[in-house]
Amino acid sequence: MMLSVVPSLLIPAGAANAADPQTCTACHGPAGNSTNPAFPSLAGQPGQFIATALFLYRQGSRKDPQMTPIAANFTNAEINELAEFFSRQKPAAPTHKTSPENIETGKRLAERYHCVQCHGPALNGLQHIPRLAGQQFEYLRAQLRGFKAQTRADSDGNMTAAAQPLSDKDLEVLADYLAGLDPR
Repeated sequence: MMLSVVPSLLIPAGAANAADPQTCTACHGPAGNSTNPAFPSLAGQPGQFIATALFLYRQGSRKDPQMTPIAANFTNAEINELAEFFSRQKPAAPTHKTSPENIETGKRLAERYHCVQCHGPALNGLQHIPRLAGQQFEYLRAQLRGFKAQTRADSDGNMTAAAQPLSDKDLEVLADYLAGLDPR
């Protein structure tokens, strides 16, 4: 018997009917590879990250006008099945091309502000921490701005703290750099 991706949920997989991943692809793109600048790709994200995010939306700790009502009806088993499905999907090559002048600066910012320590050396995410490489530029920029403005919450405050010293230009450069990284 396979156990939950999220240790705190520890529910046997298959205990309920699975949510249909096709519902998610309306916003998050085919096989979870977003083509909409406002939505993140789910393909290749760590399963624990996806499950945790859905759980937080379901319980109301993380709010979004579209995701909160969708996740409100998911069972633990459905959350785990969606997380497993999307974590197994292959991320698409990025469509965003990093500006040449932002490549080295973006890399230095990612190292200086510890992005690579939490999100992994290739910025592909680890456990409950999301993949940043190859995400939509607009989405990344909006999230970084939200962390800096403290309007986007994170469970442990690390992202809010990490974003505080970043200037608006740093946020732009970092989002441009991350969006152009190949997640494959």
